Amino acid sequence: MQTKALETFLCVAEAGGFHAAARKLNVTQTAVSARIRLIEEETGRALFTRGAGGTGLTEFGRQFKPYAEQMLSLWEFASRDLPLQAQNRPALRLGAQLSIWDPLLVDLAVRFEQRFGKLLLTLNYDHDLNMVEAVATHVLDAAITHEKPSDRRVTWHELEPELLSLVRTPQAVSAEDNLVFANLELGEVYQDHVRSAARRASGQTVFLGNCMMALRYVLQRGGSGYFPDYVISEHLALGELIRVRNSVSLPLPMYLVARGDHEEFDDIRSCLEDLRS
Repeated sequence: MQTKALETFLCVAEAGGFHAAARKLNVTQTAVSARIRLIEEETGRALFTRGAGGTGLTEFGRQFKPYAEQMLSLWEFASRDLPLQAQNRPALRLGAQLSIWDPLLVDLAVRFEQRFGKLLLTLNYDHDLNMVEAVATHVLDAAITHEKPSDRRVTWHELEPELLSLVRTPQAVSAEDNLVFANLELGEVYQDHVRSAARRASGQTVFLGNCMMALRYVLQRGGSGYFPDYVISEHLALGELIRVRNSVSLPLPMYLVARGDHEEFDDIRSCLEDLRS
């Protein structure tokens, strides 16, 4: 899709009509119509309604508008700013399938830069994205996932499992007295393990897909949840959290995924293993 088509779409939306957009862009109204038709053909949806009251966005047009703005913003950065920033800096795009590894991605990026110099860095926090597919299709350079990859387009390395411990805030005398159990919904292995703890919680069960949000909630609200040891270590040391007695830690599988032709794979793996040890 051409950037001019996106620019024209946004101009029509702002100007309120094809004729007004044509004047503003200094092109013919036929050119404006052709550019809008290009987007509509590629998306299969109408962008505007036309009637006696003028030209307005369809429901799909309203939904599409912020994406068009973002695409143009990214293109402006990639075409104008990126060449200046990218000089002598390797690009690295990292992602994680589960929210428990968001902080680890940041630490990994810092450690990588400390060893190999400044990066042109992108961290992906879209946990709905299939990370293996994203690596295979060059959306990401490397990713951390809890599911063993079967895609032949990628290479992977199994790391030591991530240990999650059941902890609670001190005001809850026992696991049964917790105000809330924060369920992170981290896949089938996690769900099987935490089911009994969730049932014992006398208060509401909160389903939070983000580890750091859930931890912040538990610390302020009071309650319990399974969290990675590296995330809760400081809170344990400060007495803000305590381990639930007789609870069993949950080992979550952990895989580093990259494409076979990615030169930095061994460096990323080395930094990641160093961090976790």
